Amino acid sequence: MSDTFNAVLPAEWAPQSGIQLTWPHAGTDWAHMLTEVQVCFAAIAREITQRELLLIVTPEPEEVKKQISATVNMQNVRFMECETNDTWARDHGAITMLDSEGASLLDFMFNGWGLKFASDKDNLITRQAVEAGFLNGRYVNRLGFVLEGGSIESDGLGTLLTTSECLLSPNRNGQMSRDEIEDYLCSVFHLKQLLWLDHGYLAGDDTDSHVDTLARLCSPDTIAYVQCTDTQDEHYEALHQMEEQLKTFRTLNGNPYRLLALPMVDKIEEEGERLPATYANFLIMNDAVLYPTYRQPENDQRAKEVLQEAFPEYEIVGIDCRALIKQHGSLHCVTMQYPLGVIL
Repeated sequence: MSDTFNAVLPAEWAPQSGIQLTWPHAGTDWAHMLTEVQVCFAAIAREITQRELLLIVTPEPEEVKKQISATVNMQNVRFMECETNDTWARDHGAITMLDSEGASLLDFMFNGWGLKFASDKDNLITRQAVEAGFLNGRYVNRLGFVLEGGSIESDGLGTLLTTSECLLSPNRNGQMSRDEIEDYLCSVFHLKQLLWLDHGYLAGDDTDSHVDTLARLCSPDTIAYVQCTDTQDEHYEALHQMEEQLKTFRTLNGNPYRLLALPMVDKIEEEGERLPATYANFLIMNDAVLYPTYRQPENDQRAKEVLQEAFPEYEIVGIDCRALIKQHGSLHCVTMQYPLGVIL
């Protein structure tokens, strides 16, 4: 890759060409609630296609067309027919870097969040998408390192925000020390600083505390994060420690971050298990922020107000994601954005 030294890992708010969704089908863990989750995916697709291109990865494109054609702007949809294990595009999608010659599509190993779930088909999607021309850019094989898109946040200027709980998980890159992992990430992404969150979790989370469930970069100087104010909640201590650590972080200019507190979702349970509902799992698009709602009017509205403060020039759009959290993810987890020129 020429001009590699000047390559950057763009922030999510960088100009986008489109979004990837990997569609739920009967061969996924959604089989027992397929119609419910497909309604949620269709709502996300409708909002995306009003604004950007949408790449739908699915083994059954004709079936998906039947589900969405009445409500979605089909002119903005691209279908890639492909076998899949599941639907978490954030974690099996390509991580894109940009330089003066365009996009490089980095294909990291996806191993089912530390060997928890089957991922053999999902781990092939990026290579197939590039080879078939659905994603346009230089394919970069990084399959020797396990990394999910939901585990990292970039400000586009050389700062990466992540969690030690996830990146130091022994079933990901357990052969490497924290320093070795930091050196690797700094080399690959040309980082100037790596901010490690050492606290914070959500009950029911399969990802070992992905940062996109806890704290999100909204601009180079702003972080929105989940705040727990109920001292009786099981999350209180860990999220309070996370909040205190966030206060110690500094931008590349040496200034404290502007911290915006998102409300904690009131407890949602399924068969006695608490589900990892979070408002931090929002998607930044070109002119809108799509955020998950949970049929909790007061919390849903407060989250919208916080996001409007973080993104004053954006339309803030809520999508009911109670279906998604039943499989322990939410809106950001099922999407992956791509910069200009990648989806055509």
